[in-house]
Amino acid sequence: MNFQDLMAWYDFKGRVIVIPGGAGILGGEMACALVGCGAEVVILDHEPSRADRIKARLECGPGTAQVIFGDVLDRETLMQAEEKVLAQYGHLDALINAAGGNSGLATTNAQKTFFDLPEEALKQVIDLNLAGTIFASQVFGKMMADQGEGVILNISSMNAFRPLSRVPAYSAAKAAVSNFTQWLAVYMAQEYSPNIRVNAIAPGFFHTNQNHYLLYKQDSSQLSSRGRAIIDHTPMGRFGEPQDLLGAMFWLLSPASKFVTGTVIPIDGGFSAFSGV
Repeated sequence: MNFQDLMAWYDFKGRVIVIPGGAGILGGEMACALVGCGAEVVILDHEPSRADRIKARLECGPGTAQVIFGDVLDRETLMQAEEKVLAQYGHLDALINAAGGNSGLATTNAQKTFFDLPEEALKQVIDLNLAGTIFASQVFGKMMADQGEGVILNISSMNAFRPLSRVPAYSAAKAAVSNFTQWLAVYMAQEYSPNIRVNAIAPGFFHTNQNHYLLYKQDSSQLSSRGRAIIDHTPMGRFGEPQDLLGAMFWLLSPASKFVTGTVIPIDGGFSAFSGV
């Protein structure tokens, strides 16, 4: 293979990519990187104003980005967004299911046992991570089935490999996302086209506003006991940064991975490889 062919694999100019949850920390980093590589990015969020923090980066081109309303738990809004994408671009190259997250209300602690976790909080976490991924894949995956090609990239978690303490709903939902990724990969390839690929990345421990309270002591820059345990079991000795996801993302969205489907790629600084001794 020559250099020109290799560069063409990673040429994202004109590729249309929809990112539910693209206004979040991890999804936003992916959106900005793709715009920087020439892609036409459509960010879906139930609060479009959340993308204001990355607006300047999204406007730096050479690609373009737009933010439209879309709630991954409301199929009607997803179908409306799909109609806009189809009307404007006529096709879809990739879907990145970046909507997800945990809730403090669904997290156990010294005062709140598993048996005390509110039903609504548990449902909210499971629905956001699992149902949201499934619903978006139904709506935008149908476009890919009709055109016979496309890439779906889901966001799983290291929690899917080994459940972590304190976050039962999040761990269960992400394990289900990994399972769904494998199921959908087989379904799309066998029922519609082998040119439709479905994979997932599984971030390890990334420091975000959402999980700061788990990793650091209250009102302090010092690690909590949980944060210290994570670092001690991560061979690279640090938390992940959003840009650490980009290499795997570009590979899985590109023709460089055209024989890869149904995989879940850990991005965890070696956490899953370390036995602790």
